[in-house]
Amino acid sequence: MLFLDIARERRQKLADKIYNIGVEATMAVIGGKWKPIILCNLRHSALRPSELRRKIPRISQKMLTQQLRELEEADIVDRKSYNQVPPKVEYALSEYGETLGELLDGLCAWGEMHVNTLKVKGEHVVLLNEA
Repeated sequence: MLFLDIARERRQKLADKIYNIGVEATMAVIGGKWKPIILCNLRHSALRPSELRRKIPRISQKMLTQQLRELEEADIVDRKSYNQVPPKVEYALSEYGETLGELLDGLCAWGEMHVNTLKVKGEHVVLLNEA
């Protein structure tokens, strides 16, 4: 066994999480069907859960709540609770989440380009909300 193999094995035993490349670490936090969509909707303003549901009509309330909690635990979004009746809660990108800004903009732009490419190929595709 080479010294490098021993060192790698030792690091792996000490690590809580192991990623092969950076994109794997990114996707562990923001990957999945709903998280990128939620984050793109929070890109420019704080939103209440009901506003997010209107912007993402196919997500269930349960899934939205779960995804927001995971993003909050990862310090990507902040949850602000107002002490009023009826209760009011808003979600916004955290300072750390704001560092995803260029990535989110790029994902949205690529998606718009992709939809246009599909239209040129004759596919019937609809993009309801452009960034």
